[in-house]
Amino acid sequence: MTAPQPADTVPEQYVLTLSCPDKQGIVHAVSSYLFMTGCNIEDSQQFGDHDTGLFFMRVHFSAGNPVTVDKLRASFAAIGDSFAMDWQIHRSSERMRIVLMVSKFGHCLNDLLFRSRTGALPVEIAAVVSNHPDFAELVASYDVPFRHIPVTRDNKAQAEAELLELVREENVELVVLARYMQVLSDDLCKQLSGRIINIHHSFLPSFKGAKPYHQAHARGVKLIGATAHYVTADLDEGPIIEQEVERVGHGVTPDQLVAIGRDVECQALARAVKWHAERRILLNGRRTVVFA
Repeated sequence: MTAPQPADTVPEQYVLTLSCPDKQGIVHAVSSYLFMTGCNIEDSQQFGDHDTGLFFMRVHFSAGNPVTVDKLRASFAAIGDSFAMDWQIHRSSERMRIVLMVSKFGHCLNDLLFRSRTGALPVEIAAVVSNHPDFAELVASYDVPFRHIPVTRDNKAQAEAELLELVREENVELVVLARYMQVLSDDLCKQLSGRIINIHHSFLPSFKGAKPYHQAHARGVKLIGATAHYVTADLDEGPIIEQEVERVGHGVTPDQLVAIGRDVECQALARAVKWHAERRILLNGRRTVVFA
């Protein structure tokens, strides 16, 4: 138990995430550490993967005594080392700074801007980047900076360098491809590994190229969906975070299929961004562990 707090004092909230080789004593070590440092566990989730032999854990806790996140990190380091953990501690009140990237389809962009404005997403949108100027006015209406970075075959490296500079200058933790229709270079994917989320329809690999929903309609599909995943050098094959599906009947027109697809894409991407911002996703090789 922690010491009683004055009525007007709200304990600071933190999130600890970790992954490491699975063995006895991990949960005991973590809970004992939090007890000894005067912290209280608010919520705890864990998963042991028998296939990979790895253990994953997310702990939301409050600090009963005044303490800084740097002191928590310093004091936890010995436990992390003893179990060969990949771990992080963050203040849960911090809104993750993100960059949204978009091309000419704005449904996911508008959805994320609105969710951020209303507080449904615990993020701060540092900027919106686009290779087209089409959504500058929409973004300005949300008081978010808009950066037009054209991309051609000749300036692709320069455009990506400008993006990386923006990420560094604005202390951005996550880049969201909200229907950004440019293939990122292998080098950029590596530099931002685990920090880029993409969204696309789930018809791949069956219906590639232009108008995938129209292709799907022509084949009479009865189930459409969207996939949100981390971006890797392997195009559209990164670790999956979330998928959403919707059943459709034979009477749905191609345009109606496109509209349903837009809604499904927005839902899947919003959940993926929210879970990442709340430190609920841990990478497990080519898969993810999601403590939703």
